[in-house]
Order: sequence, then C-alpha cells, then structure tokens
Amino acid sequence: MAGSAVALAVLFAGAATVASARDDGADHHAAATAPRTPAADSADAGFAQDMAVHHQQAVEMSFIVRDRTRDEDVRRLAYDIANTQANQRGMLLGWLDLWELPKVAAGQEPMAWMAGGASASPGGHEGHDMGDMDGMEGMSGHGDGYQAHDGSLMPGMATRTELGRLREASGKQAEILYLQLMTDHHKGGIDMARGCAGLCTVKVEKRLAQGMVEAQQSELDAMAGMLTERGSAPRA
Repeated sequence: MAGSAVALAVLFAGAATVASARDDGADHHAAATAPRTPAADSADAGFAQDMAVHHQQAVEMSFIVRDRTRDEDVRRLAYDIANTQANQRGMLLGWLDLWELPKVAAGQEPMAWMAGGASASPGGHEGHDMGDMDGMEGMSGHGDGYQAHDGSLMPGMATRTELGRLREASGKQAEILYLQLMTDHHKGGIDMARGCAGLCTVKVEKRLAQGMVEAQQSELDAMAGMLTERGSAPRA
C-alpha cells in the first residue's frame, strides 16, 4: 500500500508538472502571437486617422444629395456609400481606441505617413522592401505638393465652397455635382487605401484597405456611367 501511495504521488506530481508546462507554453505562445500596438507615427495609425476624416465627408455628401434629388439610382448609391463608409469609419476609430492612440495626430500633416514608411511597423520598427510598394505609384499626398485649402484637407476632398453648392443644388444639377465630387473623393481614397495596403502592417487593416480599393473602383465605374446618362462626365 505504501508503495502504491508513493507511485500515485509521483504520478500526480508528474501530471501537475506537465499541466504546468503546458500552461506556461500556452501563455508564452499567446504572448508571442499577440498583436503589437502600432506606433503613433506608423502608417497603420496615420491611415486610420486620415481615412476616418475622409470617410466622414463622403457620408456627409451622401446625406446631402439624398435630400436634394428624387432619383432612385442616385439615392441608392448615396445610401450604399454612406452606410459602407460610416461602418468602416467606426472600425478605424475603434482600432485607434484599441491601440490607445488619438483620433487626430497632433502636429502632423494629413497623409504624412504615406511619404515614407520607415516607422510603419508596429512599435516603430523598420523593414519594408520594394515589394511592399507595388501598386503605390501615383499616390497623391502632401509629398506630391497638395496644399490643404478651403476645408479640403486631403486629395479628393471637396471644399467648403463645393459642399455649399451641393446643398443649394437640386434635381439633375445636384446629381451631377454629387457624382463628380464623389468621383474625385473616391480617387483620393483609393490612393490612400493603396498606400495602406503597401505600408500598413496590421493584417486586418491591410485587408480593409484592399477591399476599399476594389469596392471604390467598382463605384467609380458605376458613377462614370451615371454621369454619361446625364450628359456629363467626371471633372478633369
């Protein structure tokens, strides 16, 4: 009986050791695979901050035109854009909260994160090869000489004057102006999303950015057709 008790004690001790080792291993694995928080000056943070602002204006323009026309096609497009971009904006702001980063980067020009990418990795680590830059040609940003003016903070954003014109227009005139302004807006947004797809390191954010490129390009094609139907075209 004494021998059996000793054997059982050894068995339980061994089992406890294995369990403890498994727990330690699981904790170590969880720590090793846990996502790192992006740095405040990273592409991940910059894209989330800037695209949230960019999206907000698209939502605003879509609500304006909804009340300025009875055309069902334009109203349906405006609803889809407002709904999609409001949801995406919520995701971007949610990530900034999760990362404990400000919604707006103080003392930093909009789209400054697109100029390089040296600190785009979480924690500010460098490490981008030329392959990361594929598809980023033609990106519009402050590095390309864009100057914020009249409330237009980034390429593609409408000015306060243009938003005022949209609020005053109605019917076909409002439809054309909305489609032209939103075309410009999408082009600027696509450039920014391509920038994140090449520079961001948070995988879910990169996937969102690539999805924006594809969805907004599809809407660009649709809006070009709608402008043609109204005897107009995108602005030069």
